[in-house]
Amino acid sequence: MVRQPLTAEQVAAGQRLGVALRAARAGRSLVEVALAAGISPETLRKIEAGRLPAPAFGTVVCLSQALDVPLGDLADVWLADMPVRQAAWRPAAPVL
Repeated sequence: MVRQPLTAEQVAAGQRLGVALRAARAGRSLVEVALAAGISPETLRKIEAGRLPAPAFGTVVCLSQALDVPLGDLADVWLADMPVRQAAWRPAAPVL
């Protein structure tokens, strides 16, 4: 499977996420937060700098927990300024 290049909107979303994570880290060291999240300090450094604009979902979940930031808040940061897309999800039919 070939991964498609990120769009400009996705790169910008990754940069916003990095800024939000760096702000949430506040007085804690990068190494401390990275180890608490189970990732390398270099990975966290790249995410915060926007050089890794699309981190894995599991990485974001672990950072959310390590920083005590609700995952929904990080999702809101990612989605800010993203184009609105038609939802493909439809509710399941009721079970009779």
